[in-house]
Amino acid sequence: MSSTAMDQLSRQPQPHKNRRGDGADGAAARAAAPNVGEVIDGKQWQFNAEQIIGNGSFGVVFRATIVETGAVVAIKKVLQDKRFKNRELHIMKQLRSDPHPNVIQLQHQFYSSGERSDDEVYLNLVLEYMPETVYGVARAWQKAKTPLPTSHARVYVWQLCRALGQIHAAGICHRDIKPQNLLLDPKTHIVKLIDFGSAKVLVPGEPNVSYICSRYYRAPELIFGSTEYTTAIDVWSSGCVFAELLLGAPLFPGDSGVDQLVEIIKVLGTPSRDDIREMNASYTEFKFPQIRAHAWAKVFRSRTPVKAVDCVATFLAYAPNRRVKPLEALAHAFFEELRQPGARCDETGGGPQLPPLFDFTPLELAACPGLAALRPPEATA
Repeated sequence: MSSTAMDQLSRQPQPHKNRRGDGADGAAARAAAPNVGEVIDGKQWQFNAEQIIGNGSFGVVFRATIVETGAVVAIKKVLQDKRFKNRELHIMKQLRSDPHPNVIQLQHQFYSSGERSDDEVYLNLVLEYMPETVYGVARAWQKAKTPLPTSHARVYVWQLCRALGQIHAAGICHRDIKPQNLLLDPKTHIVKLIDFGSAKVLVPGEPNVSYICSRYYRAPELIFGSTEYTTAIDVWSSGCVFAELLLGAPLFPGDSGVDQLVEIIKVLGTPSRDDIREMNASYTEFKFPQIRAHAWAKVFRSRTPVKAVDCVATFLAYAPNRRVKPLEALAHAFFEELRQPGARCDETGGGPQLPPLFDFTPLELAACPGLAALRPPEATA
């Protein structure tokens, strides 16, 4: 890559990482999760905070129990600027009106004062709780030096595609798809998309920040500084997650935007001028070294199913309009095994039954009518 191109890209700011911790992160984090009593919908609720399960620049997430019901929930607590409406709350309410089995549901919300000053106001989002993330489960397999079973990746990616299909049909772009933002119940293999703190309803012609999305999962148009991107950035991120589940490591690791682009070029080859114009029509620096695309089959382990490799490739094209639509991806041959009679989560035919996979919502069916034909006979009976 030319020094001019590298300089132009390296000047772009990099997004903060959302750190999802495994619990205690010091006294300050614990202080952010007090036991609280609130009146919600005319009823008194007492929340007992138990453990910090995530924290970062956005605020803190803690697990809590509702005393009155015994239900376990997650509460996301963020500092609320009184001058502005909270976009995440607005989006979560919108998603609640069209619920989806693979999208986290907002149960309640309430405001609380800060400990330092009454002028500090915190928004508390009461959400469904699930014990694991896809990231945590994949790491456990990696530490055991055993690849995540392809059958598990198939079930997880199917549900991710459904979640994206739902929110994209509602006009919402998540803008931070990564394994840490996919909750997982390891007993049922149900996956739910979480963390809409970066999400936005994209309006054609309205500029957006390119300083978005966690680094390993950033679409190339973001690296090229595009401010007029589409929901296709979520598709790219999902392809990176898919590949990571198959590889056991990030597909495009990089410490900066330049590093990230170099890793992408190593696999996809040098983008053409047309590709760059599709990613960012305002980008004028085209001096990149000419590198041929690497064969996808050589990127993955030799035992990786050919259908899985072919499916990943449909998510990861330079030009956003050449990436597969999430719901259309479900028709790929890689997912055919999910429609077989008696299909289970493990290749051996053992393990738990598959979670509900074909309970398509009206919004999904309206966005992709062909989904109805994907239901196996027993799912339509």
